[in-house]
Amino acid sequence: MNSHGSFLRQIQLKRQSVSSYNYYPFSLGVIKSLEKLDFHPKVTYIVGENGMGKSTLMESIAVAWGFNPEGGTINFSFSTRSTHSNLYEYIQLIKGPHRPKDGFFFRAESYYNLATNIDHLDSQFSFGRPIKESYGGKSLHEQSHGESFFSTFVHRFGGKGLYILDEPEAALSPLRQMAMLARIHELVQQNSQFIISTHSPILMAYPDSIIYNLKPDGIEIRSLEETDHYVIMRQFLNNKDNMLKQLFENQAKDE
Repeated sequence: MNSHGSFLRQIQLKRQSVSSYNYYPFSLGVIKSLEKLDFHPKVTYIVGENGMGKSTLMESIAVAWGFNPEGGTINFSFSTRSTHSNLYEYIQLIKGPHRPKDGFFFRAESYYNLATNIDHLDSQFSFGRPIKESYGGKSLHEQSHGESFFSTFVHRFGGKGLYILDEPEAALSPLRQMAMLARIHELVQQNSQFIISTHSPILMAYPDSIIYNLKPDGIEIRSLEETDHYVIMRQFLNNKDNMLKQLFENQAKDE
């Protein structure tokens, strides 16, 4: 791994500070076994089945860095619910020598709240430009879900940034996911670093990257072709009729 971007090199779990692994989030297998996690200077993927702790881990990294738990830039401090875990208090960040000029924590699940907060801030008197101008010029609520996601990636992300994205594919068509890959490449060439949690084999395909697969008993490194997401998608597309037949037969047996 070269020194490109590398604003965040590694996280370490302050294990000596954890009093018990019997309660959430420390009871998650991934956290129980976590010593340290190295980040690729360009793109790091965090993948795995739901319930493994992807969002919890992503949130703790983002909040430890200084982002709002519900997303946005470092400057956002709104909160519609404080359900984030305290894992961030036990995360030690190992930073690179350079500071990013930009940054964003993108959370698909709380993106609506971010859009509402931007509208609220823009409705108040200010001498500055409306915030929405950094997001394509119109309210994110006036765009479709996919459009507003994509206009954030295109207009708000400015390069030389640390971008932490939690399931950004949630409202993106496969075509838009490929466009997103091109945008990631553009920003990487502008010395940006990405940490991305995703279920999308398309988004996982960035070549200069590392993929961490979260399992019940810990974390392993996998290639794209070794991920369940890729294997299952390929099997389905290559053998659709047999897989559907099998799925429906299994369902009939269960009933």
